Amino acid sequence: MNRPEHRSVAVAAVDLGASSGRIMVGHVGAGRVEVTETHRFGNDPVDVAGTLHWDILRLWHEIRRGLRTAGPVASVGVDSWAVDHGLLDAAGTLLGNPVHYRDARTVGVAERVSRHLGEERLYRTTGLQQLSFNTLYQLVAAAGTPQLETARRLLLIPDLIGYWLTGRIGAERTNASTTQLYDLNRRTWATDLMTDAGVSRDLFPSLHDPGTRLGPIRVDLELPGTPEVVAVGSHDTASAVVGVPAAGERFAFVSCGTWSLVGVELEAPVLTEESRRANFTNESGVDGTIRYLRNVMGLWLLQESLRGWADPDLSDLLRRAAREPSLRSVVDPDDPMFLPPGDMPARIAEACRRAGEPVPVSPAATVRCIIDSLALAHRRAVRQVQHLSGRHVEVVHIVGGGARNELLCQLTADACGLPVIAGPVEATALGNILVQARVFGAAGGDLAGLRALLRETQHLVRYEPRGDEVAWRAAETRMGG
Repeated sequence: MNRPEHRSVAVAAVDLGASSGRIMVGHVGAGRVEVTETHRFGNDPVDVAGTLHWDILRLWHEIRRGLRTAGPVASVGVDSWAVDHGLLDAAGTLLGNPVHYRDARTVGVAERVSRHLGEERLYRTTGLQQLSFNTLYQLVAAAGTPQLETARRLLLIPDLIGYWLTGRIGAERTNASTTQLYDLNRRTWATDLMTDAGVSRDLFPSLHDPGTRLGPIRVDLELPGTPEVVAVGSHDTASAVVGVPAAGERFAFVSCGTWSLVGVELEAPVLTEESRRANFTNESGVDGTIRYLRNVMGLWLLQESLRGWADPDLSDLLRRAAREPSLRSVVDPDDPMFLPPGDMPARIAEACRRAGEPVPVSPAATVRCIIDSLALAHRRAVRQVQHLSGRHVEVVHIVGGGARNELLCQLTADACGLPVIAGPVEATALGNILVQARVFGAAGGDLAGLRALLRETQHLVRYEPRGDEVAWRAAETRMGG
């Protein structure tokens, strides 16, 4: 890896989440990591004639605006959610707004494709959890549409932003591994799978790794200084896992936001039949690691409930939820009924009725049901991941927005029977920034060195388990664990 002479550096992270985006500037060097949010913007989906889209042009406008106000930086790195993509024509022009992964177009597609290709073959090749919105299923659902027929290139969201910044087309590996079109063993596109699924191999550009210098930002964008774009773990979870301040390898991570990604970091994928049946996923991480994890629906249930209640004060609601009886009502957060947007409290009530659980009668009771259920889902995933991987876990690290939720952190410790270390909240941006800083020689070499720097510089909170194991075990059985 190139190690230029810089000893400290300022870099910018473009961090796009499923509900908001922001520009973060990091100053790294001499044992310090300082991160400042310089611009934040909403990321609301747009429904056009019954199809849910991302407003990618609004996001691009906000990214440019944020980078202009960020001040001079050496480089920019982009991360975002996975699976969604833009399609370009032969001239490199975007053919339309990317379709949102929560759109209903993929309903039933995964089952049909799995029958055709074989679930065992899919898992053996890609190692990926069966999720209805994986890129493979989106492309099969779009077969025959004028847009896909016209397309000459497919770029995942961070790669699309990187292309607009630099003019260079490529695909970063950590995000490519989420598509169900990437061969995890050969570390390349799964071209045979594409052919058998009726997906054009020519759509997919060459792959590169985190830390690759992609080139200077286009001068016509008129950004301060002469920054370049550096590939980071462009799947936001890949960057978030870099930002886990773990000491040693015996840790589980919960990257907790709209989704909870619960897993462990391994050197090699787990591709057993038992792993496939448990619906665990293997995704590429930074420095050739494997993020072995399960996607849990996460704080989406809470976020969508708050939206339906016209965004009440969350801190007050969580205080009231903490006073509600524990484990009175639980639901399975991974039930597909919770995936689409809409009236979440009503769906939670319906799930409780269907399962014979007491129906929450107030917002506080509904929130307690959500938090208890998420803690149970974290417990289930942490226990399964240890069994399936053979990796013993001594501590759970919660990073991301969920690290602010004291009730969720304490209940996760109680449910798992393990200490929880919460923070940093900005793990994704920090992981993005540290991978960039490493390119310039401003941060320690390996992941252990980057994480040691985070332990020394970031605010962390430890929660000790204090729950009743018998009660948690009984509740997990009610949830279907």
